[in-house]
Amino acid sequence: MNISRLPTHLFLGATGIVFAVALSPVRAADNAGPRLSGFVDEEIAYTYDSPGRWSRAVTRLQLSVEGRLGEDIKYKLGGRVDVDPVYNGSNFYLDPVKEDQRFSAFWRENYLDFSLGDFDFRVGAQNVIWGEVAGLFFADVVSARDLREFLLPSFDIIRIPQWAARAEYNSGDSHFELIWIPLPTFDNIGKPGSDFYPFPLSDRPTANEAALFLDPLKPSNSVSNGNYGVRAGTLIDGWDMAAFYYRSTSASPTFYRMPSASGPAPFVFQPRYDRIWQAGGTVTKDFGNFVMRSEAVYTGGQNFASVVPGASEGVVGRNTLDWIVSAERPFEEFEGRVNVQVFQRLYFDGSADDVALNSGSWGVSVLVSGKLSPHWEPSFQWIQTFGGGGALIRPKLTWLPMANLSVAFGLDIFNGDRTGVFGRYANKDRIYTELRYSF
Repeated sequence: MNISRLPTHLFLGATGIVFAVALSPVRAADNAGPRLSGFVDEEIAYTYDSPGRWSRAVTRLQLSVEGRLGEDIKYKLGGRVDVDPVYNGSNFYLDPVKEDQRFSAFWRENYLDFSLGDFDFRVGAQNVIWGEVAGLFFADVVSARDLREFLLPSFDIIRIPQWAARAEYNSGDSHFELIWIPLPTFDNIGKPGSDFYPFPLSDRPTANEAALFLDPLKPSNSVSNGNYGVRAGTLIDGWDMAAFYYRSTSASPTFYRMPSASGPAPFVFQPRYDRIWQAGGTVTKDFGNFVMRSEAVYTGGQNFASVVPGASEGVVGRNTLDWIVSAERPFEEFEGRVNVQVFQRLYFDGSADDVALNSGSWGVSVLVSGKLSPHWEPSFQWIQTFGGGGALIRPKLTWLPMANLSVAFGLDIFNGDRTGVFGRYANKDRIYTELRYSF
């Protein structure tokens, strides 16, 4: 791609704010000036479970500019635009779903970096990544997520940056971090009737069904509803250990059952965001032949949609402990890896059977990838829960015809009970192809 021919202005629209960033002239190879990077991504998917339909044809353009303001301040500005013509002409999806998914324009990371003494600061929209396990979110509690395609896109597409002020201090092998998010960003769950709405509707959703689900009720913008956290880590005899505490308004909503003000249904569901706290830790150790990672998070104050008939507002409060242990073996001769993980969610203060969405009693995942040749890279991921959560199976073959260009062909297969965390999407199996050019 000839960078000099790219548009000289990038417009980022978010919550009524428009940023215009002049990029001319841009020389990516000039370390003294702004550097432009990004990608163009095209994803086409066909959902073959009845009713079969084209479910995705999205084109994504993401641009980022990095540079300096003098000697002491670095900046990054970025945004992405998604356009999906499937939602223009489809007669399957409801109108609110079409409007939500046919076009999106939003910010990515937009921040300033600077230092004061021994402290490094980052202020602005940023990804704060505290967990690094494969294909799942455990200790990565700060990031909001775009879940309109569940966990299927790459994490650089799923993560939504938080507007935050972050301070970091490093001393030898130790690290200390403080974060404050005055105006939190929340998960994007889409509209009722979309393929991966958290509360699935019937196989062919109707407007009457969708009307049972109100728009999420977000908390007011106030200091008391902001998020803050602290994380500290150190390296001891090869063991990389960290612990954190995070106080926040949950990024993912709980569906509360409310009396209906009108219409034939006696109740409606209102997604709300609970005030929670989380304490956890991560441990990583390189044993030479393989790398071990573990993450654990204890969450207090979270409510869950419930199947208990007498539950107040249709929810129950449960504290939870989520843990995962991962072992990864790299294979340099194939430029590949084998990753095996064991994970579990434990509920306290009541039975897990009271919770409407079944996460399973425990689960395992396997990820195998490697290159058969310089241009072909197959991979296979299987996430399986036991006890009713269901499974996600993802075979994929990637063609690498040239530098910075990849073409992937794959399947996303869900199975399990309709009340399971994966099984609820058992009728959303799809075949897809994805082309990405990065620069």
